[in-house]
Amino acid sequence: MNNSKSTISKKHLIAIAVVLALGVGAGAFILQSGGKPKAAAAEGDGHGTHTEAKGHGDGEHHGKGGEKGHDDDKGHADGEHHEKSAAKGPNGGTVFKEGDFSLEALLSEDGGEPRLRIWLSDKDKPLPLNAATVTATVTRPSDEKQKLTFAVEKDSLVSREIVAEPHAFDIEIIAQTATEPFMFVMSKEEGKVELTDAQIKAASITVDSASAANIKTALLLPGEIRLNEDRTSHVVPRLAGVVESVSASLGQVVKKGQVLAAIASPTASEQRSELQTAQKRLTLAKTTYEREKKLWEQKVSAEQDYLQARQALSEAEVSVANANQKLSAMGLSSSSVSGLNRIELRAPFDGIVIEKHLSLGEAVKEDAAVFTISDLTQVWAEINVPAKDLPSVRVGEKVTIKATAFEASATGTVAFVGALIGEQTRTAKARVVLENPKGAWRPGLFVNVEVVSEETAAPVTISADAVQNVGEKPVVFLKVNGGFIAQPVKLGRSDGKRIEVLSGLKPGMPYASTGSFVVKSELGKGSAEHTH
Repeated sequence: MNNSKSTISKKHLIAIAVVLALGVGAGAFILQSGGKPKAAAAEGDGHGTHTEAKGHGDGEHHGKGGEKGHDDDKGHADGEHHEKSAAKGPNGGTVFKEGDFSLEALLSEDGGEPRLRIWLSDKDKPLPLNAATVTATVTRPSDEKQKLTFAVEKDSLVSREIVAEPHAFDIEIIAQTATEPFMFVMSKEEGKVELTDAQIKAASITVDSASAANIKTALLLPGEIRLNEDRTSHVVPRLAGVVESVSASLGQVVKKGQVLAAIASPTASEQRSELQTAQKRLTLAKTTYEREKKLWEQKVSAEQDYLQARQALSEAEVSVANANQKLSAMGLSSSSVSGLNRIELRAPFDGIVIEKHLSLGEAVKEDAAVFTISDLTQVWAEINVPAKDLPSVRVGEKVTIKATAFEASATGTVAFVGALIGEQTRTAKARVVLENPKGAWRPGLFVNVEVVSEETAAPVTISADAVQNVGEKPVVFLKVNGGFIAQPVKLGRSDGKRIEVLSGLKPGMPYASTGSFVVKSELGKGSAEHTH
């Protein structure tokens, strides 16, 4: 009996131990499988659960806080609910699934403009389109958000709003059924240029941040360098004659009073002879007057003789003065060592001979412009100002002159604004006085004149080098994780260095500044294929 009891007791103990072991294992399995919510997964993506540290709370997919957005980096492990690892549905879209409920989303351009299409299913069978209320929010890398609402179109729900390119964004889709809400996120990265930090550095691409700055609003007006007419002279002989010598050549720098040419003129000889005759008569009249005065004082001669001598002296003085005035009006000196008929043409001021129209032995007329002398140390920039811009161009205004043919700039002052508008051009003339000590601003040179009308603060500005045209639209390459995305922008004022951004960027957003053309070239290499 004792042996039998002992044997039964051991069997009982073994059975109890087995039951206890099975109970502990079953309890652990139940705790493990029931302790976390079932996560919504795209069909076929192979992920059934979220990790507690990185995943969604139960309410995110089941109506408790479904309005909160996804964070692709923090909200998912392994991209569970995103299009990257999702299966394609029967309509060619991305399928997202949670339990028996599934949603297929597709960016479609059937109507000519990209719109989001939605199909609903339950247990892989199509649901009526009114089985759930669907809304969506598009979040772009620039933090721009766009709400999408849907309308029924044939067998799908189609967004009323156009989803504009570039298609680089996250779309948070919320489907509210009669019992619970479901939320999914579809990610798109079309047009992304993938570059590592090392590649960005090697390509000399500078990343800057959008920031506020003062933008100078400037008018850019066409102009032309002209001679300073106040310092330009046309030298004429004033008397007809024949050229005896020419001492100045074209382009020569001359000083004031320097002899340019000599002309032999009969008229000059006549005028100098007239002066000499008058001077001799004056000498004789003075002698006669002095003698008659003494004789009259000594009571030797009559007073009448004295008065006649004084009258003759006065007439002789007038004749000399008249002859001198004639010579002065003709630009002649009273005498010439080379002869009475010689005329010397002299430079009226320091300058350069810019025109020459005489040669040795040539007969010239009295009004022929044989030389043109100009002082080019100061020139004029003549501007054509449209009528609408006249209020911004004022006398005394400082302006910047830039040459169109080469790299050169200078500052000047508006000295004159015309009071009349041309009938044909509908512009007024304005003049800028420009210092030209080195002679770089040659008359006839086309220039652009920049007139600063105002300077105002702009909340968002970028470097002018950052703007590139893609598809005939201005874009800025926004820095994102792993590279850049072409971000369309609407531009405002510019001062040549900074450009105001009216929409598309927010302050502090990083973008490719210097070297943005390198990013554009990389984008061109990868733009051969375009699918949705």
